[in-house]
Amino acid sequence: MNKTKKVSIVLATIVVIGALGIPLGDPKFISQALVLEICFAVLAILSAKCYKYVYFPNFIIAGIVIAGNSAFSKHIEIMTTFHPIYNAIVLIVGGYVMQVLLLITNYLAYKQYKYSPHSNTPKKIP
Repeated sequence: MNKTKKVSIVLATIVVIGALGIPLGDPKFISQALVLEICFAVLAILSAKCYKYVYFPNFIIAGIVIAGNSAFSKHIEIMTTFHPIYNAIVLIVGGYVMQVLLLITNYLAYKQYKYSPHSNTPKKIP
């Protein structure tokens, strides 16, 4: 499987986890959460189509999500106390585990693209 397709799978998984977590969050932030999920969905589609400039927004959005979850005191409280447990699991898995996985898969896909002929479809490395 192409490394760019793996990035799109990770992004699609982030969208699913985010969609599960939106109803649990503070209602006044639903519009921001929906915009973020739409960004992840668009990046997933662009990654699946092997769009060559999708690597940089992936790095940026993953970093923003990790920094935002680390800076927001309510998120830290939920993750350290595991209360409520479902919110804590969604925050940890969606906000950290999947974001780090996105950074790793995106880096590998970018590296593959960088060392292949510059086209929209990265060359497979054996």
